[in-house]
Amino acid sequence: MSRTSFSPVKVGVVGLGRFGRLHALTLAGLAESELVALVARRRESLDALAPELPGVRGWTNLQQAIAESGAEAWVVACSTASHASVAKALLESGKTVLLEKPIADNLPDAESLAPLVSPNSSNLMIGHIVLFNSEFQELRAAARRRGPISYINCVRHRPASIVKDFPGENPLHAAMVHDLYATQVLLDRAEPNHCSAQFHRTESGVIDLALAQLKWKDGPVASFAASYLTPSGMPPRGFDRTEVFGAGWSARISPNPRPIEVWDSQASWPLALEVRAVPPSGMMAEELRCFCRVAQGLEPVPLGATYADAIQVQRWMEKLNASAE
Repeated sequence: MSRTSFSPVKVGVVGLGRFGRLHALTLAGLAESELVALVARRRESLDALAPELPGVRGWTNLQQAIAESGAEAWVVACSTASHASVAKALLESGKTVLLEKPIADNLPDAESLAPLVSPNSSNLMIGHIVLFNSEFQELRAAARRRGPISYINCVRHRPASIVKDFPGENPLHAAMVHDLYATQVLLDRAEPNHCSAQFHRTESGVIDLALAQLKWKDGPVASFAASYLTPSGMPPRGFDRTEVFGAGWSARISPNPRPIEVWDSQASWPLALEVRAVPPSGMMAEELRCFCRVAQGLEPVPLGATYADAIQVQRWMEKLNASAE
């Protein structure tokens, strides 16, 4: 039921890695939210964040946090392998959840949440900061104005150090997934009739490059590249680029890194993504503001961020992974 007035939503965060920390700091600065709970696997992670978030309680036990914190909505930013089990516990407790993507490690785990999700996905929103990126929003508007899309080309390259730092992390699941969601939104959830993909592996057999192609019957073609190949001299979060072509028009966005560059002994890119936690601004802040409105019943989950959207993209990834293997 919609509310006629807005009060801050009591929110908790599960997982305090890089993105979980950003979620927590951003929520703490938003008028729309009250950060009341932090959950991590290790007490050391809670202690490390405590100086920046004084007074926010922390737990290493999720069920205890659910029972004691008073949080009515939760952001799940833990490891992908834990996404489904953590989201299940929260949904079973009647909480509204923002679940970072990918929704799960595999399709069966993702589909296991179906009995707990409301028909309109009002209790489960998928984390999709690209949807709230200002360049992507302008790209969507341009595509709607100018007519049918013929071709989409997405490039998302990340540092080569990820191969060592995060062994076994497939760039198709960890990086390309963002562009698959963006393409889903640009094409209004249309289902492709062709999927193909290829992997490149290091000498030790680790996947460091994923290429993929999607084709829609009598419609557009989309190509994707996601890698762990950029050297240390490039921006620390690599770079992203999306190009879209239609009849008589084209558009390109390069949302990562942001335009600001700083030089001293070497070049640096201080704002890799459109994300500032203190004070909160950019695409994460807008995503979390939207999530608070969803939790209050003030607006529906946007296109590209529903449970059905997540399942569709998860199926695409399964097909692409099978094709590449």
